[in-house]
Amino acid sequence: MKSTLVAVLLISSAWAQDKPKAVAVAQGCGPIDAKFEVKTDKEQHPITQAEAGKAVMYFVEDDTHFESTPKPTTRIGLDGSWIGANHGNSYFYFSVDPGEHHLCASWQSTVGPGTRHKAAAAHFTAEAGGIYFFSVKNSWLRESQIMGIELVPLDNDEGQLLASKFSFSTFHPKE
Repeated sequence: MKSTLVAVLLISSAWAQDKPKAVAVAQGCGPIDAKFEVKTDKEQHPITQAEAGKAVMYFVEDDTHFESTPKPTTRIGLDGSWIGANHGNSYFYFSVDPGEHHLCASWQSTVGPGTRHKAAAAHFTAEAGGIYFFSVKNSWLRESQIMGIELVPLDNDEGQLLASKFSFSTFHPKE
């Protein structure tokens, strides 16, 4: 009995060591320790059309219910890799191949106590020529100290309206 228990414990600890430690749990997320430097421009509001055979994805970070500063920098992941980041009320876009995709939004660093790995996930199917808007809604209600992140699809009209009100994000990985 003791030898069986020891064998199970050894196998369990070996299995736990094989798990990747640098990748978040959701399929859309990239490495947990990846960080971006983000710049936003309130004067720029670019909108684009899909390239031939591709779709366009817009990610709009909505911090209107985030009652604290600094605002979080939110990384956006697609199919297991981080593709960019937003900060504050801002957005960016990119081209994507048609097909099913897994998305992830994650705060890249601690914003407050216990918030290190706030994340949300979703999946969708892109069609060639399609334009898709997703909102990353960050919240921190000061009175209740409740923090959260939500990743929700937007109607294209609503997405364009939010993008026109928010800043355009440019980013590059931090080294």
